[in-house]
Amino acid sequence: MTPEAFIQQKAAAAIQALYGTEVAETSLQVSVTRKEFEGDYTLVTFPLLKITRQAPDATGNAIGQWLVENVPEISAFNSVKGFLNLSFSPMYWNESLAAVAADENFGQLPATGRRVMVEFSSPNTNKPLHLGHIRNNLLGDSVSRILKACGNDVIKATLVNDRGVHICKSMYAWEKLFDGKTPESTGIKGDHLVGDCYVAYAKLEKEHPEVNEEVHKMLVKWEEGDPHVRELWTMMNGWVFKGFDETYKALGITFDKVDHESDTYLLGKELVQEGLRRGVFETEPDGSVWCDLTADGLDRKLVLRGDGTSVYITQDLGTAERRFAQYNLDSHVYVVGNEQDYHFQVLKLILGKLGFDWAQRIYHLSYGMVELPEGKMKSREGTVVDADDLIQSMYEEAKKTSEESGKLADISDEEKERLYHMIGLGALKYFIIKVDPKKTMLFNPKESIDFNGNTGPFIQYTHARICSILRKATVAYGAEDIKADAQPSAKEIRLVKLLGLYPGKVAEAGASLSPAIIANYAYELAKEFNQYYHDTPILKEEDQAVLKYRLELIDVLARTLRSAMGLLGIQLPERM
Repeated sequence: MTPEAFIQQKAAAAIQALYGTEVAETSLQVSVTRKEFEGDYTLVTFPLLKITRQAPDATGNAIGQWLVENVPEISAFNSVKGFLNLSFSPMYWNESLAAVAADENFGQLPATGRRVMVEFSSPNTNKPLHLGHIRNNLLGDSVSRILKACGNDVIKATLVNDRGVHICKSMYAWEKLFDGKTPESTGIKGDHLVGDCYVAYAKLEKEHPEVNEEVHKMLVKWEEGDPHVRELWTMMNGWVFKGFDETYKALGITFDKVDHESDTYLLGKELVQEGLRRGVFETEPDGSVWCDLTADGLDRKLVLRGDGTSVYITQDLGTAERRFAQYNLDSHVYVVGNEQDYHFQVLKLILGKLGFDWAQRIYHLSYGMVELPEGKMKSREGTVVDADDLIQSMYEEAKKTSEESGKLADISDEEKERLYHMIGLGALKYFIIKVDPKKTMLFNPKESIDFNGNTGPFIQYTHARICSILRKATVAYGAEDIKADAQPSAKEIRLVKLLGLYPGKVAEAGASLSPAIIANYAYELAKEFNQYYHDTPILKEEDQAVLKYRLELIDVLARTLRSAMGLLGIQLPERM
């Protein structure tokens, strides 16, 4: 039970005893006490005045006095102008810590029975994954983990954009400029080789604009099923898929459902016909079909070209309909950059006009772009930061920083290699995830790898430090050692308070689709532990009862850090 729920329950009992009136516990307003007042949690008494028929302070004093006299977990109170500030006794904090210690699934919320699909990544097969894709993947993966921790049945999905004119540009360049080169013959990773083709095409088109017509002919041939074009397409996409799989594995990303645009691009055409019959869409003289959204404050939207071919919105309409029907979804989260905000406004609006009530259960997790100190990235100019290169550079930065710090001096070479990868990937993930998704962010690899401050390595090192203390402990400890009458210090109470916030942070992160909430919670917990460790002897404590209490406390801290960082897809080492 959360502190808020505990106070709601006891305050409801107080009101019943004092005023003979039953109130719904959940109707009582409880929040953390503001820093300028003494107390832990505050009950708002204004809404109770019609029951008590007393002044605000008199009401607060009466309820507060009853609670102190009848609830041993509440030790003191003060009433200030309609706000009853309550202080918990050591008994409450000890009982709370014991409950957390005994809960192996602490932070996992009850099952909701809801099924949620999270679609993310959705790359094009004309280039390797880059830094922008990394933010997308890390957000999508973390949101999926958080929604699962919130009690939902989660399906992680991706829709690979494996067809279209941009794909044909790479294919055309390979045929004309690359002399049959393959990943095997060049030693170049497949998705990187195809990306080189795309960059080469952009340069070719600049000098010879007429090649654009040839590329469009290739696209037409693909749609007609031309054997040569299809064979080339299958071969080059195969290179890219293999490359993507290697990158996903390095990032720790997996999917439950993988769709390809080549299989879904015709979906939605039937919906367009249905929309025409219902008057949702209208046909222009050239045969194109449009949806007029001007009355909704938007523009007219093309949903079918004059030649009968689909556009992106057509496919997305059909894919959404199929997924909600096939998986019986309660909601669908699209993790897509904020440059597509308008697209998702239109998608939801059109689906609603077509009569799908689930349209309002579509959510666009709109995130800001990732920029580098040198500015924005451009795929066509080959100025992007490849995901593979970035992962490797993070490993190298972790190795360099660790060697300079001397923190891994007593660890075997094999273990060092594993830690360099863990630290580098943890630094990368945390630096990106700790920023609110809606914000554009500046990524600086060197800042991310710091062992101090709000970074992944700082939290990893904190966890390793706790594990080291626990390994050195020569006494056995457990939840039963947390006695109700133990006297925790102010810093220990602060740590227990922070631990108690974790389930609420999980719920908050799930509701707002913001892994940054979990990241910054983990940092606050790690920072608070380090301050506690600096000021409090643990292994040198002579009182065995106090020693066992402290060991159990930091064991729970380590477990909660592992859980929180696990929701971000970040591993925490036991040695470092």
